[in-house]
Amino acid sequence: MAEHSHNRRSFLRGTGALGAAGAAAWAGIGGLTPADARTGSSSGARPAPKHMRTYAADAVKGKVYVGYQGWFAATGDGSPINTWTHWSKGTTPSPGNQTFELYPDISAYPAGSLFPTGYAPLGNGKPATLFSSYSTAVIDQHFRWMQRYGIDGAALQRFGSDIVAVGQPRLKQRNDIQSKARDAAQKYGRGFYIEYDISGLTDTNLVATVQSDWTNTINGTLHLPDSPAYTREGGKPVVHLWGIGFTNRPGNADSCLELINWFKSKGAYVIGGVPRGWRTDANAKPGFGPVYAALNMVSPWNVGNPDVDQKLFDDDMAKLRANGQDYQPVIYPGFAWSNWKEGAPRNEIPRRAGDFMWQQAVAAARCGTKSAFIAMFDEYDEATAIAPAAADKSMIPANQYFLTLDADGTSVSSDFYLRLAGAVTKMINGSTGIDPTVPIPPKV
Repeated sequence: MAEHSHNRRSFLRGTGALGAAGAAAWAGIGGLTPADARTGSSSGARPAPKHMRTYAADAVKGKVYVGYQGWFAATGDGSPINTWTHWSKGTTPSPGNQTFELYPDISAYPAGSLFPTGYAPLGNGKPATLFSSYSTAVIDQHFRWMQRYGIDGAALQRFGSDIVAVGQPRLKQRNDIQSKARDAAQKYGRGFYIEYDISGLTDTNLVATVQSDWTNTINGTLHLPDSPAYTREGGKPVVHLWGIGFTNRPGNADSCLELINWFKSKGAYVIGGVPRGWRTDANAKPGFGPVYAALNMVSPWNVGNPDVDQKLFDDDMAKLRANGQDYQPVIYPGFAWSNWKEGAPRNEIPRRAGDFMWQQAVAAARCGTKSAFIAMFDEYDEATAIAPAAADKSMIPANQYFLTLDADGTSVSSDFYLRLAGAVTKMINGSTGIDPTVPIPPKV
């Protein structure tokens, strides 16, 4: 399995600043009784307590969602692929053999969810283990954190390279993880929706593959939109299509417009993950104006941009407001990939003790939107994760470089970026005022 084929990495260089600069009408919906809709019993998951139910699933506007990869695996984890994935290229992670930059804080995971590596012990003397995203306990912990820190929910990443692999272990792996995420979202009152990353598809199979997956798997087999935790906007199930208009992603204007309109004909609310230069065709395919205009919400991909550009947010917002569309700006904590991208600098886009992400959130709040997308929850590969990570050298292996959260000279707790995401959510949705300085302490 080419574990790094189904992601966004090839976009980051050469196209961003790092380089050259009604629900019932839906298939599968409508089979719920009123009681099912209240309890989520059709999914087989334990319903969330009444006070938590549909806490964040009632809308995507006015909410802050995180991207959820769920793509880490380990040999012996009981998963369909049963091999090391995303931590390394199929063999046990060890010095010089890793494809991730930021070491996770593993202290909250149960022993059965952790797997031994070939690294020396951590600086604190504990074994250097890593988690598997296939573990139900790991997914449960992730959504428990979302609830604890006030994050509205997760966009579940669904990769084209997985959905085209019908009958293969990688698709079963993705389906199992997303079913477990549904159960956890229900349990902790978080929202979730499917985000199709069209990487791995082609110009010829894009439309048919996504349509088939949504009809036959998401609705026909997994019944994910039947969940009371599935995010709806104005009663319409939310679907995110990421990669629309990118120069290195499939689809021409006609096929992308066909796919968007197909989802809308089924009663969907469609978000488009589009290039940062979508308004001007900068580093984007030309002629996609009608495609962008067909979207309900536009979410320009900002990862890789080392600057905080208030005018960019303002101009995006003005364009979309004039078109009667909604805006979901992308913000992220920082970026680096030196452990698998040979020659890349360490700590390439510094987090600045949270200030980089916070200033993006300030710009988003000032432009007038009440929505945002944080990239990403669990992206340790490129060091964009907000989930708990190694705070200092005591939490990484003694014989391998990994980025730590104190790299910029400020010591912060391993959960600092979860706490910051909660503060971001409140500022963007208007619960608190706009504060130009990071409002939370480094440690609690």
